[in-house]
Amino acid sequence: MFMQRQGLVIWLYSLKQAKMLRRFGNVHYVSKRLKYVVLYCNQHEVEELIDKLSAFSFVKKVEPSYKPFLKMEYENSAPDKAKEYDYKMGI
Repeated sequence: MFMQRQGLVIWLYSLKQAKMLRRFGNVHYVSKRLKYVVLYCNQHEVEELIDKLSAFSFVKKVEPSYKPFLKMEYENSAPDKAKEYDYKMGI
């Protein structure tokens, strides 16, 4: 039901055109100091959007987010002994 989403970080030369990027996806954040835009779009459109956005003259660089590809379930994480002792005492 839900579409898989992925973020793009778009580095700009000028923020004048940042408002125009709304037609490519959801603009999540605009940094005025560092001049970048965080844009969320559908995951199957990412490669096409990177090519389109890189062609604009006001875009310095486009970087995709790798969060959808990271494993969020950790294995063999050892519990902290001090915390485990505190829990047993009821603190």
